[in-house]
Amino acid sequence: MRLIRKGRVLTALLGAAVASGVTTLVLILVEATNVLLPTDTKFGIVFDAGSSHTSLFVYRWPADKENDTGVVSQALACQVKGPGISSYASDPEQAGQSLRGCLEEALALVPEAQHQETPMFLGATAGMRLLSQKNSSQAEDIFAAVTRVLGQAPVDFRGAELLAGKDEGALGWITVNYVLGSLVKYSFSGEWIRPPEGTLVGALDMGGASTQITFVPRGPVLDESTQATFHLYGFEHSVYTHSYLCFGRDQMLQRLLAALVQVGFRALRVRHPCYHSGYQDTVPLATLFESPCVHSTAPPDLTQNLTVEGTGNPGACTSAIRDLFNFSSCMGRQDCAFDGVYQPPVQGQFYVEATWPGQQHWLRDQCASGLYILTLLLHGYGFGEDTWPSLEFRKQAGGADIGWTLGYMLNLTGMIPARAPVQWRAQSRSVWAASVVFAVLTLVAVLMAAAAQLPWHQDRHGSHSTGRPQP
Repeated sequence: MRLIRKGRVLTALLGAAVASGVTTLVLILVEATNVLLPTDTKFGIVFDAGSSHTSLFVYRWPADKENDTGVVSQALACQVKGPGISSYASDPEQAGQSLRGCLEEALALVPEAQHQETPMFLGATAGMRLLSQKNSSQAEDIFAAVTRVLGQAPVDFRGAELLAGKDEGALGWITVNYVLGSLVKYSFSGEWIRPPEGTLVGALDMGGASTQITFVPRGPVLDESTQATFHLYGFEHSVYTHSYLCFGRDQMLQRLLAALVQVGFRALRVRHPCYHSGYQDTVPLATLFESPCVHSTAPPDLTQNLTVEGTGNPGACTSAIRDLFNFSSCMGRQDCAFDGVYQPPVQGQFYVEATWPGQQHWLRDQCASGLYILTLLLHGYGFGEDTWPSLEFRKQAGGADIGWTLGYMLNLTGMIPARAPVQWRAQSRSVWAASVVFAVLTLVAVLMAAAAQLPWHQDRHGSHSTGRPQP
């Protein structure tokens, strides 16, 4: 009886060990989840050389990519001290030197071991486009000076070049839709998915020398020169985009004042309806008429200064601003904005880049700037009562500045070879703890079974060796 009882105990212990082991195995195999171990981070540097100022942005993304486009985020934004590089036409070397401060900040952020593989690009926009029209040799000298400075940096410098207005608008559209999650989203199931088409938004951008509009129209784009197509996250996108040179804020103000001079110039004095009453200032005539955007007839003597007096007349200000547009060239056409430019009717939500310099001496231009933007949106682009609520003014979205630079970096990462991420099996914390408990129970059961088996074998051996007494 004693041997039978010990045999049952041994069988129970072995059964418990087997059950516990099977449970541990099931927890490991069934509840395991595929995870991606951390991968290297890559960096990219982009200079936005605008007409009034230059900005530097550093972006980063994981070395593995989703559908051949890196998942990019903004790591640094640096404002270069001084004006835009086009302002250094008489001293090109200073254009390059002005970039050193922000460049040093970027190099300090990027790990030194990754400097050589970090791409860097400078894109110049409308300010340099205007200088190229006015004096191409001066523009070339500035690009050469910038290239000399940036080319000495220990990174993969890919050049300084003029960005076309069409590209500026299209890349801005990519930026705003990316940061809003309209191009790609991370689902609850752990996959990257494409959101519905209706979530894509249009982009409006106004710089100092140009303004851009980009959106997905309801129908096909009928003018191929206004169509941009690109491939992101495994999907193709086609948008309408157009850039209006000379319709940026600074050039608009200069054209407005030049037009007022042509209409009401008397004794080197002009009355400005967009400046508040009591305002007075002097402006060199030569600088007013030097821009290629100004087509007004200049006074015969440009060596003198012009006195500008504010009258604070909103009605006259609006009328003067409307005269900067050629609306009659689009009369009777539903697919035309102004100056004879093709544009499908606006539709969907739009993000307007909202920027304000925050400098006191620019406050004089608030009235003109506000009325100009209103005229452009209502009578130029064609926003009305039904589409006006779809406009949202933003400077940033999703932690990134709205502009063309992030869109450019997204396109650039499509040219960088992807690395396959390392996969591993992992359990949640609770499942891992349960697995450990069952593993310990299995070990205890096996040891107890081994301990019980030893005296059982001894008892059986003793009974067989002594035997029962013979009668």
